[in-house]
Amino acid sequence: MAAATEAFTSAGSTLAVSAVAPATYDSAGFAALTFTDIGEITDMGEFGREYASVTHNPLGDRRTVKRKGSYNDGALALQMARVPGDAGHILLLAALELDDSYSFEVTLQDGTIMYFSAQTMSYKTGVGSVDQITTASCTLEIDNDIIEVAPA
Repeated sequence: MAAATEAFTSAGSTLAVSAVAPATYDSAGFAALTFTDIGEITDMGEFGREYASVTHNPLGDRRTVKRKGSYNDGALALQMARVPGDAGHILLLAALELDDSYSFEVTLQDGTIMYFSAQTMSYKTGVGSVDQITTASCTLEIDNDIIEVAPA
């Protein structure tokens, strides 16, 4: 008999945005904000902490010594239908014109919530062909820690 798995799909996952920064950069601070869902997202991509590899090559033993250097919490490369009247899209377009970070809330299908702040770096329109939905792609560069809240 196969072991049970805790894997789940991405179906039902959402991304929401707030133009307001949390009073405190923790789960309580973010939970106190009012978020607006960003509609018609088809792919959020991947994001999360990644460290730079720092190496040192001492002459005496020829071994490459490896250590963690700086880290980057990544970026979300959003793919979505272009819906300029959607309240979430309106906020993304407003954020694109500002140097301010906005607050974001990712909710996964299992109820896990991830909070972070990010800069909206791009919002591009994809027209495609006659048999395609007009799309938008948007890049959100995470500029602080990702706060993960386990499902209740």
